[in-house]
Amino acid sequence: MFRLLDIELHKLKKSRASKWLIIIYFVLLLSIALIASIKFDIGPIQFHLAEQGIFNFPYIWHFNTFIAAFFKVFLLLIIVSMISNEYSNKTLKQNLIDGLSKKEFILSKFYTVVFLSAISTLFVFVISLVLGLVYSDYNEFSIIFSDLEFLLAYFVKLLGFFSFGLFLGMLIKRSAFAVGTMIIWFFAEIISFNTLKWNILDGKSELADQIYQFAPLMSMWNLINEPFSRLNAVRTLADQVGENVKFDYHVHIYEILIVLGWTFIFIYGSYLLLKKRDL
Repeated sequence: MFRLLDIELHKLKKSRASKWLIIIYFVLLLSIALIASIKFDIGPIQFHLAEQGIFNFPYIWHFNTFIAAFFKVFLLLIIVSMISNEYSNKTLKQNLIDGLSKKEFILSKFYTVVFLSAISTLFVFVISLVLGLVYSDYNEFSIIFSDLEFLLAYFVKLLGFFSFGLFLGMLIKRSAFAVGTMIIWFFAEIISFNTLKWNILDGKSELADQIYQFAPLMSMWNLINEPFSRLNAVRTLADQVGENVKFDYHVHIYEILIVLGWTFIFIYGSYLLLKKRDL
């Protein structure tokens, strides 16, 4: 495993574009800390975002993983370009000539996906822990390390998303077209979901949700639900206007299993594509 991972990391070190994308990605993750400095002064009203409880333990694990997940597209670009470069530079064929099997080639890419997902998760953990220790009103050990399942969900979310990108990269061979295909797939899921919900099921959202929880991108989205309605300010406002904002924010094991199922399908599908393809 480490030999295969070392091969891929060596390739990433030689890629200037990959280096810059990684730097941009982790700088954006660090920018989450800048949220603490956001202040609004509207006449006598002073609004400090950090004082609204977004960095309180254990809420911070939910909030930061949700926000950080939006930046994953930068690592996706690395994954798909990693595949396209293998074809354009003919290094894939050379690796196979040098004795690397097709199975080992796909595993090397998958190990890279796991590595990038794990490093990103660890980085979010450290940032969240530091911000929480500085700003949180609750610093008891049991509270700090509760709700860590959001970090697991974040890791699985990245794993599934990058595996999807790996599969599309293997299928299409061109990074720009692979990313474009994922964007098209994203809108296709949204449009078909709303068509099913409003035009076929007459607004029965529960049934539509049950069906589309198995869709690739929507299953990944469902791992971490939006955290904003958990804020006291939002709940207070909702109560004043008579709205009910009680949602299920928990990470469910079946949601994780669905995404892991798609991860297996994407990785195994990538292997089948490579196995049957004439290089």
